[in-house]
Order: sequence, then structure tokens, then C-alpha cells
Amino acid sequence: MESNLTIPRPEYPRPQWVRDRWLNLNGSWQFEIDHGKSGKERGYHQPEHVLEGTITVPFCPESKLSGVEYKDFMAAVWYKREFTLPKDWTNGRILLHFGAVDYETEVWVNGTSVGTHRGGYSSFSFDITPHVTEGVNAVAVYAEDDARSGRQPRGKQSGRFHSHGCDYTRTTGIWQTVWLEQVPDAYLWDMKVVADPANACAHLEVKVSGNAAGAQLKASAFYDGNAVGEAVAVVQGPCVKVTVPLSEVHLWEAGNGRLYDLKLTLERPDLEADEVDSYFGLRTVRLDGMAFRINEKSVFQRLVLDQGFYPDGIYTAPTDEDLRRDIEISMHLGFNGARLHEKMFEPRFLYWADRLGYLVWGEHANWGLDITTTASLSRFLPEWMEGVERDYNHPAIIGWCPFNETWDRDGAKQDNEVLRIVYETTKRLDPTRPVIDTSGNFHVVTDIFDLHDYDQNPETFRARYEPMKTGGEVYNTFPDRQTYGGQPYFISEYGGIWWNPDQKDDKAWGYGDRPASIDAFLQRYEGLTSALLDHPMMFGFCYTQLYDVEQEVNGLYTYDRRQKFDPELIRRINTRKAAIED
Repeated sequence: MESNLTIPRPEYPRPQWVRDRWLNLNGSWQFEIDHGKSGKERGYHQPEHVLEGTITVPFCPESKLSGVEYKDFMAAVWYKREFTLPKDWTNGRILLHFGAVDYETEVWVNGTSVGTHRGGYSSFSFDITPHVTEGVNAVAVYAEDDARSGRQPRGKQSGRFHSHGCDYTRTTGIWQTVWLEQVPDAYLWDMKVVADPANACAHLEVKVSGNAAGAQLKASAFYDGNAVGEAVAVVQGPCVKVTVPLSEVHLWEAGNGRLYDLKLTLERPDLEADEVDSYFGLRTVRLDGMAFRINEKSVFQRLVLDQGFYPDGIYTAPTDEDLRRDIEISMHLGFNGARLHEKMFEPRFLYWADRLGYLVWGEHANWGLDITTTASLSRFLPEWMEGVERDYNHPAIIGWCPFNETWDRDGAKQDNEVLRIVYETTKRLDPTRPVIDTSGNFHVVTDIFDLHDYDQNPETFRARYEPMKTGGEVYNTFPDRQTYGGQPYFISEYGGIWWNPDQKDDKAWGYGDRPASIDAFLQRYEGLTSALLDHPMMFGFCYTQLYDVEQEVNGLYTYDRRQKFDPELIRRINTRKAAIED
């Protein structure tokens, strides 16, 4: 079995719910493409069947790091490997976890199907206890993927053979960590944290699996290694609520990711104890007129578009350090957050955002899904709910945006009820954060009115928003399809300035005409950005984008994360005080 020194992405994949007893299954797996989707008929899931190739998990087969690099469409793919349970895992339950598999998945253990999952971005797990034995066990994974069907969210994965425009290399199958975990028969399986800094406490809603009636749940909070709060509750059913009072209040805020460590313990004399390590941040968000307040302070959101692509790993960062570095690059440029664009980002990225004090908006990968009928809800909503529930506790997430640019399709208009239902569901899942129904256009019901504006002329860009300063007409890109209702307002995509002086082909592109020099670029960047910073009715902006992605060369860094400009020049422009800030 591979050691942690040779396993790719060896770090624990779920930083907000950590246990000691786990086994990373990343590394070399058998692999085979199943173009005819006939592998089940041919017994590919049976332990004795050997697949024809190999792949390095968790990297998708389209990527260089997978060792496969197959770029064409794959109707279905198979994975297989063996694992041996540690000798001390003799009691309790064995859980098999998947960070993400694109798109429809079925899993077998020792030839028996243990479950299915639909969705390419959310996490899932199966209790495989009845199906494992001492010694060697076999796991098989089957994933179907059809990015061209209109029946699945695919995000920025290309629906054509080649990457084109703002669609890039596809991701098929496993693209996040796979791991095993041993838990007691009665165990902690989920938690929701509601921070309450005004009352110096955190409210916890903890879910328990198995018969734990009469057990004691203890929640202990620590800050900088010192005990700062504890609460105990008796478990009577599958859910227990407890409030942890805090002797010290340290606010989580932009640029200062102050976090409390949290230890949960479930104990009963006749039960094996369960312990989970977690963390939380104390912060509040709310809308106040045109301002977005974090901890009651008006904070201008200097956001950048981050699409979560990597040259060698596609959807999967080569290392955990690469996730952190993307945030550090952004912050060094003077941004305080990002729109995580057309992709549910993995929990490790959100962990680093929490640690570094980086504001992010959670978004789904809705492109590719036909939303002209409510039938699309069956494909979109369950996965979105899984994502919101998984990521709810991250203080870095300050808002939700389930859809981006919901265009019409084949002459049929978007079904507004799809956006309305997803918005209402999101608000019920999380009443603590604002929700944008669809970023950029065709708003139906939204807490925030945002626009995308790629005008490259700073003068005309600034002029269209001037009347709004004095109560005049509010600029609306689609007045026949959406109505402004006085909501807080910001430009959630702008810029996208084309800068790739070494370009030698016609495929690469950016928005508008390419500046003649770095000085011309910076002059345009400052003009566009200052128009938004100076606007007293704007609470933020989002620049397109942090780094190039394949043929789209409007990044402030190259695709392989080399700087195009002196970061201090961009930082100077970005960090000037905004008109709406306190």
C-alpha cells in the first residue's frame, strides 16, 4: 500500500470534520473507458475482472497528472482497486467517502453495489460495513458523464471536442479525494454552526447516526490553544442542539481569518466514544441599504473571478499548497475575495479561505443544464442542496449564487420558476446569508442586483452609472427581462482585459481590443476599477479574472501562475478606500 509520501493529495480532505481513523485511497487505480456503457453487462464490477489501464486518482482522465490524458468525450469510465482495512478497525462502521465524481456514479464493494449518486460537484459517502471483510477488499467505481445532454450542470467544461471561448477541458469521473473512515456504531455525522458574536457564543446543531439515546455530547471551544468555552447536552434523538458560551470574542473578518478550534465528543458508558475536530469563525453578514456589512462594518468587496482550473490537474489542484497559493496571489494583488465561478470548490480551498480571511461566494456549475422547464430542478436542486449543507459552516462564504448567466436555449426562455424555487430553497437552508438568484442577467427574485459589464472604455463605463449616484436611472442590461427593485447593487463581472503579448495564434482571446502596452493596460484597469470604487451606491466589484484559463487570456496571472504585471501596481489600484466603506 502506498505511503503518504507517495499518495497524491495526501492531506485530510474535510478539514471541518476530522477524525484520526481514516485511510486515503488516492493513488494508482485500474481504469478503463466504457464508450458503450456496457461494463456492467460484462462484469467489470466483479472483483476478479481486471481493467485494461491505470490512472492516478484523484486526477481526472483528461488531465496530465492522471497519466491518461484522454481528451475526447467519454460516455462512462470505470475504476477499481484493492484495499486492506487496518487491523484495529474491527468494531463500528466503515464509511467510504468521495469528494466528487462527475457525474452519475455507482459503487461496488467486493462485487456488491453499495449505492449510487448523481452530481459532479457535491460530496457523498456510503456505509460499507456489511460488505467488507478482514484482509483484502475490492472497490469498483462506475461514472457516466454526458456534458452535451442538457441534463446535467457542467460548468465551464466544453460541450465541443475542443476548448473554445470560455469553455475549457472537461472533467470526467473521480476528481477529488477518495477515502475510508472508521466510526463507532453510534457516531457524529454532521453539524451546523450559527455564529453569534453579539451574545459571545456559537449555536450548534449536531446530527447523530445510530442509537445514541442518553449519550452525552460535549462541545469544547479553543482559541489559540486556550480553552474558551464548553457546553454539554444529553442526546435523545438524531439531532441535538447546544450553545457554547465563549469567554473571548475574536471576530473573523476580511484579511484576518481568526478561527476557533472545536472538539466534539459523544460518550455513553456502553458505547465506544466518538471524537471529531472542527473549527468555526465568529462573524455576521447582512445587507443594510446599499451596503454589505460584515460584523456591522461596511466592507467593499474587492473580488476577482476564480474558475478553479489548473494546467496539469484541470479541476483538481496538484497539491494543497496550490489551493492556498491561489488565494495568496489574489490577496497580494489587493483583492479581499473571489467569486468561485461555475464550480463548487473543494473543502480544502474553503479551508484556506477560512484561515486567510478571504471572502468568497459559493456558486454552482449551472452552465450546460437546460432550465427552460422545471424538469431541470431534479438535476440541479438536490446537488445544490448537498453543496450548501456541506459548506454552510465556512465563515469565508458570505453569500450564495446558485446560477450564473442563465441564458435562453433553442428559442425557449428560461423558466423563471426554476430560479425562484432554487432561491427560496437556498434561503430556507441558510437564512444567514444573502442569495443572488443568477449572476449577471435575467434576475427573478434576488437579494442583490448584480450586472456583468465588459465595456473597455473607462469613460463610458463610468458614465452609465453616474445617474444612480443622485437617485436617477439605474443601469439595467436587460430591462425587458428583469426589474430593479432597490436592492444593493454591484458589478460582478467587468474588465477581462486582453493581455497576452506573447500570443502566437488566433485562438486566444480577451474582452475588447488588446492594449498596446503595460502602461495602457494599467490605465484602463485603473479607470474601470476606480469608477466602481468611487461609486457610493456600489458595495463591490468582481474583476475577470485572476489567471488565464487555456485560450482565455484575460488573467492578471498566466495559466501556470506566473505574474504578468508588478503585483504592487494592481494592489495600489485595488486597495484605495471605496466610497461606501465606513
